[in-house]
Amino acid sequence: MILNDFTKALGQFGDPKFRRVLLSGIGLTVLLLAGITWGIQWLLPDSVSLPFFGEIEWLTTLLSGFGWVAMIGLSVFLMVPVASAFTGLFLDQITNAVEAKHYPHLAPAKGTPLGEALIDSLAFIGLLVVVNLLALIIYLLSTLLAPVIFWAVNGFMLGREYFQMVAMRRLGRKGAKALRRRHMGEIWLAGILMVIPLSVPIVNLIVPVLGVATFTHLFHRLNGE
Repeated sequence: MILNDFTKALGQFGDPKFRRVLLSGIGLTVLLLAGITWGIQWLLPDSVSLPFFGEIEWLTTLLSGFGWVAMIGLSVFLMVPVASAFTGLFLDQITNAVEAKHYPHLAPAKGTPLGEALIDSLAFIGLLVVVNLLALIIYLLSTLLAPVIFWAVNGFMLGREYFQMVAMRRLGRKGAKALRRRHMGEIWLAGILMVIPLSVPIVNLIVPVLGVATFTHLFHRLNGE
């Protein structure tokens, strides 16, 4: 059933509203990565003096080149909080597009005030960072199992966040929480299926939009709509 939700979401990528949000998300992510890369370059000295080698002036250029590669790799970790931020920035645009196409019989959702959505997203991003910092020791000790644990932890967190934010638009905070608790296993699995492609550079740029759309279908299915 989750794969059916995913397939429906994937099939709507030709929607102009989807493309607009997708391009906005990619642009914001690229700007973030470029900003971090620029910060590294700015911190590097113009030249370094080493014993026996003397003055090395090409080090900054060399390291900045590796910096871009490092930023692509860093996107594996950055895209988890970025995906969470999408719930506050683009949730209504994506869910409205999904509902207009697949659930036109429903009345318009009340929605969540932008300020409240942003506060919830920022609070969740903070919680996400804290949880991953606490889990870092487990990641380091687990070696080969670290990716699996990373997917499980962040799949639970993102699945919980995405479903809660989508459901709140129609059920309110309490109703969304009750529905989420009844179907936590399936929501967790959907979150894991979202986090795994978030770990793939370049591919992860489209996942936040696809994730919101998938969880919109998941919500309506679990809510009997």
